[in-house]
Amino acid sequence: MRILLKLSGEALAGERKMGFDEETVRKAALQVKELTDDGVQVGIVIGGGNFWRGRSSENIDRTKADQIGMLATVMNCIYVSEIFRSVGMLTNVLTPFECGSFTKLFSKDRANKYFEKGMVVFFAGGTGHPYFSTDTGVVLRAVEVDADVILLAKSIDGVYDDDPSKNPAAKKYDEVTIDEVIAKNLQVVDMTASILARDNKMPMWVFGLNEDNSIVNAVKGRFDGTKVTV
Repeated sequence: MRILLKLSGEALAGERKMGFDEETVRKAALQVKELTDDGVQVGIVIGGGNFWRGRSSENIDRTKADQIGMLATVMNCIYVSEIFRSVGMLTNVLTPFECGSFTKLFSKDRANKYFEKGMVVFFAGGTGHPYFSTDTGVVLRAVEVDADVILLAKSIDGVYDDDPSKNPAAKKYDEVTIDEVIAKNLQVVDMTASILARDNKMPMWVFGLNEDNSIVNAVKGRFDGTKVTV
């Protein structure tokens, strides 16, 4: 089985909201190690929201703002990959643009070679282009490397029909189709990513990162989030 795990930058920051909460990252690392020890191939994309959101500044050019956001994801992947290494995994970070000796340039063949060697592959830098979110980047990479499913580990525990932080009566879905997500604008991922997932029949499972053993539970059938089906 090959999964592509999307980790929310905000979720990795824990209660700090900015930067990293090392204990949260380490818990995620130990869960991924359990999966890789069982032969699951794991790719990872990390958002940059714990450092920067490209649309959060109204005073600089959008292209430059998005470039800063891409670099935030590179920093995240380098940091998290090192925590993964500290618990006994082999990792590599791939980017769609050159970062000197910090990362390797992405190609499908290179990613597949690393997967076959049992490495956890981090896909940093989004698509490499402005105006495309990390959401689009994760679906694109999942399609490119023939992942079986995308796991979206968020600071919220699933997909709701309204914002649960603002509406206590918001209903959580156990399962929802990607067509419903698009029609109702449920914002599992952004619209570009949703359409890419629909067109390429890429399922997504959404769950809360901070729930106990949530990554392992999602893969091993003890899932308590929302399945987005195609």
